[in-house]
Amino acid sequence: MINNEFYNDLYEEWYTRSDHPIALLRAENAIRIPWILEKIGSKPAQVLDIGCGAGFLANALASSGHSVTGIDLSEPSLEIAKRFASRKAPKYIRANAYSLPFPDGSFDAVCAMDILEHVEEPGLVIGEAARMLKPGGQFFFHTFNRNWLSYFLVIKGVEWFVKNTPPNMHVYPLFITPGEMKDLCLLYKLEVTDLLGFQPKLTPKTCLHMAFKRTVPSTFSFSFTNKLRTGYCGIARKKSSMFR
Repeated sequence: MINNEFYNDLYEEWYTRSDHPIALLRAENAIRIPWILEKIGSKPAQVLDIGCGAGFLANALASSGHSVTGIDLSEPSLEIAKRFASRKAPKYIRANAYSLPFPDGSFDAVCAMDILEHVEEPGLVIGEAARMLKPGGQFFFHTFNRNWLSYFLVIKGVEWFVKNTPPNMHVYPLFITPGEMKDLCLLYKLEVTDLLGFQPKLTPKTCLHMAFKRTVPSTFSFSFTNKLRTGYCGIARKKSSMFR
């Protein structure tokens, strides 16, 4: 069973801790946020961040001029998100991703980053994301492929090299292949238009640091790749008459 309870215990350590996989999430966001901002564009948009956690993405989107709503089940995480928000803050709401409390077609863009592999029914989350989108709206996602390499890198590698990894932080059967992701999106009239592989930059210096100290160095980073073997990001657009 997936363990999502540890998010409630992080508080300010969402933003500071290096001996916990949350540091990897910060590094992921460092490359994903500019990509999402570029794809949304400069025109102010209504954006929903599903599973927003402590607001890494939501706060950045709001600071860039977008009208952002973040939802999560972790009340402590939402409080930290509010505390770290800038003057133009998102609207944060405790809500279940399986049943979102908004009317159909409320948003220009919906983000589901690092949540689909943390729920047992990702299709329900994708369905709700599709319902939230205006015709032609963009659905941004990030998740993990399901194969032997992702198992050893994302699950065992993190357990071995980051000393305070919570048990069952990731569960292999909940990983989603790109083919399955496309099928789930199509089921809800979302057409995948972009897929990018996502992988860590593992230099010898980084590997030695993590092997001996079992912490994530501040220089740790990720990069996009055309290979979808481990993590991958994507965009799916809600179909309308002009996109069929």
